[in-house]
This record gives sequence, C-alpha cells and structure tokens, in this order.
Amino acid sequence: MAEPAGVIVFDGVCVLCSRWVDFVLRHDRAGRFRLAAMQGAHGRALLQAHGLSVDDPVSFLLVQDGCGHTDTDAIARVLRGFGGRWRLAAALLRAIPRACRDPAYRWVARHRYRLFSQRASCRLPEPAQAWRFLD
Repeated sequence: MAEPAGVIVFDGVCVLCSRWVDFVLRHDRAGRFRLAAMQGAHGRALLQAHGLSVDDPVSFLLVQDGCGHTDTDAIARVLRGFGGRWRLAAALLRAIPRACRDPAYRWVARHRYRLFSQRASCRLPEPAQAWRFLD
C-alpha cells in the first residue's frame, strides 16, 4: 500500500461513475487513491468543504494535499498519478483548452443519469478492495 495520493469523490449510484471507479481500481496498481461516495459521510463532507453541492454535484472532485480539484483537471491529475502511458493521456487532455473540455465534461455530468442510467443503491466494493473506500 502506497502513501495516499488523494481522495476521489464519486457518485455511488451513477453507472458512469461506477465505471470510472472500476477504471481507477484497475489502473491504480499502487493503491494510492482512496474513494469516497458522495452519498457517504466522508464524500459529503469533502464536497461541502470544497464548495460543491452535496445533493447533486455536477463535478468530479479530487482532494489532494488539502486542495480540491474539479472537472477535467481532476481527471488529468488522477491519470498522471497512475504513471506510465497515463501521464501522456493526462498531457493530451490538458492540451485541450480548459474552456472547451470543462463545459463538455459538465454537460455529461449534468445528464449522467439520462445518458448512463443509475443504480438503486450505492456501489459496494469487493472485499479485497474495501480498504480503498472511505465509507
């Protein structure tokens, strides 16, 4: 287990968000990122502390060293944290002007349930991965 690189706050009932969590679990082989569903106590507290709606955030939140990073900058930071080829993917994402990439991200985030559906309850971690989740 590596030193934590940050906490990713995700929507535990969003199917797209759950797929993102699966992606993080698969590619963060060092186990540096922790995960907190926005429906849990830790996730709600982090959203609130960083000025995001606890009831319907339209942004991805990564908390690193006490700073909150949102939208595509947060995604790029996570990708860069994986190392290897993912650092290149992060650089390519950041090469797109933020004025273009963030509005596109927010549109998808606002319509995530219609586009990708939602679950009846929060995603539950598998026992071997439970230590990665804060709630």
